[in-house]
Amino acid sequence: LFSYDRVIANPPFSLKEWGADFAPNDPHHRFDRFGAIPPKTKGDLAFLQHMLAVTNPDGMVGVVMPHGILFRGGAEGTIRKGIVEADLFEAVIGLAPNLFNGASIPVAICVLNKKKSPERKGKVLFIDAAQPGYFRAGKAKNYLDREHITKIVEAFQAYEDIERFAHVADIDEIRANDFNLNISRYVDTTEHEEAPSVEQA
Repeated sequence: LFSYDRVIANPPFSLKEWGADFAPNDPHHRFDRFGAIPPKTKGDLAFLQHMLAVTNPDGMVGVVMPHGILFRGGAEGTIRKGIVEADLFEAVIGLAPNLFNGASIPVAICVLNKKKSPERKGKVLFIDAAQPGYFRAGKAKNYLDREHITKIVEAFQAYEDIERFAHVADIDEIRANDFNLNISRYVDTTEHEEAPSVEQA
């Protein structure tokens, strides 16, 4: 296999005909490195595993994925656990729906890094950029303007907690969530309101 420093991709979501019949006999063992082979009807993690297989030991992957890969169980849950335990996830960035042509669902940018800096080892940054203020709403489509992209990039570079926007979780916190990477489990965006008095109510 070729070996790359960086892989950046937006593969087709939940592809049903991704080559599951070939995967168990793949001579490069791209699809069985994390304890399971992706399900026949969902190729998302097959694409991700292929990307990891073709990056070199210093390599990084940036890939757009449907949110389902963050929480679905079965074989996908096993693979996700394996990738988390291998400390490859560096960031999970949730974006608003309707940003991509042909895909109205919200998506996540997954950043994976085979050579994390020492201060990022054993941690995953979660960013919730699907909230108002982090995209521009349109009639038929939503948009990421430069100001929104800048906020996301700066949060990734800072790699620290930002109230109602970003959270750095360590592997133990993710284990406690049964390796579920759903962003809402890590970034609390609820508005906390004071309860009214009995008289006001």
